[in-house]
Amino acid sequence: MHADQEASVECSIAPLRCPPQALLFDLDGTLVDSVPDLTRCVNAALQAVGRPPVSEAQVRGWVGNGAARLLHRALTGCRDGEAPASQHAAAMAVFDACYGAEPCRDSRLYPGVAQTLAALRSRGLRLAVVTNKPKRFVGPLLAALGIGDCFACLVGGDSTARLKPDPQPVETALAELRCRASDALLVGDSRIDMAAGRAAGVATVAVRYGYDPDCDFPAAGALAVLGSLGELPALWGWPAVG
Repeated sequence: MHADQEASVECSIAPLRCPPQALLFDLDGTLVDSVPDLTRCVNAALQAVGRPPVSEAQVRGWVGNGAARLLHRALTGCRDGEAPASQHAAAMAVFDACYGAEPCRDSRLYPGVAQTLAALRSRGLRLAVVTNKPKRFVGPLLAALGIGDCFACLVGGDSTARLKPDPQPVETALAELRCRASDALLVGDSRIDMAAGRAAGVATVAVRYGYDPDCDFPAAGALAVLGSLGELPALWGWPAVG
């Protein structure tokens, strides 16, 4: 590993010397910066129910627990807020229609993502997305960004009864990939991802550019913290991307 790569990998890589059979990726904040489109659709929903718009910065801090929770936060201005059921349902319907019609107007892959996924696939690794975003939005978003064919498995927020940080979405992906937890690695940008991996017995690596910048990732269980996804192959001594 080159010196500049060593500087950006914050944790020991000793546990990662053996490559996994499968890599599970969070979506928003890990592969894709989707906040511009989420903000556009959240504000369309808020306007429909007579609520003031919110900023991209606010939405960036609210992403991670699924669309329904995002709308509760936007409607109340509070992470743990609960909007009235009728108001939330009306806003949710507008959000779903807006985001479903155009999930990728302004969303972008983070630097090096497409190249890194291609490099990992060329090594024979099986790749999956495990996200709290509803699955009906995941495939179209990945296709629009040109990476839809990279993944053998997609697990969305409506694929299982419980969302991350519950282990069920991770366990569902492992079952679909026919991979043991000990042979997999989860890559995410938040304490939610780290907790989900830990609960499922899957090792985790964090990226620090996402939507949970204040997380103490080593304390949350991350084996490494990366400045870009392109550093991921270097954890096994393979060439970094980008």
